[in-house]
Amino acid sequence: MSTVNERYSQAEKLKDSGQAEEARDLLLGILEESPEHVLSHLTLARIFTSMGEHHRAVAHAEKACQIEPNEGFNFTLLSVTYQRAYAGTGDTGFIRMAEDAMARSRML
Repeated sequence: MSTVNERYSQAEKLKDSGQAEEARDLLLGILEESPEHVLSHLTLARIFTSMGEHHRAVAHAEKACQIEPNEGFNFTLLSVTYQRAYAGTGDTGFIRMAEDAMARSRML
C-alpha cells in the first residue's frame, strides 16, 4: 500500500501529463482516507477549474483555507480560484470574494 504522499505525487504526475480525470479520481480517493490533506484540496481546485467545474473548485480551495487558516498561499490560490470562477460563470459575487481572499493573503 502506498502512502498518501506517494499517491499525491502520482496524482501530480498524472495531472502534469494531461490525465486530469485520473488525477482527480486519485486525489478524491486520498481525501476519503485523509480529508485534511491540503495539497489534495489545492490540486483539486486547479483541476476542477480547468474542467469548468467552478463550484467544486471553489469548495476545495475554501476547504484548504479552513484547514490551514494561517497559510497565505492558500488564500492566494483561493482568490485565483474565485477569479476564474467569475470568468467561467459570470457570477459577480466571486469578484468580492476574490478581493477578500487576496486581502487575507496579504495580511498573513
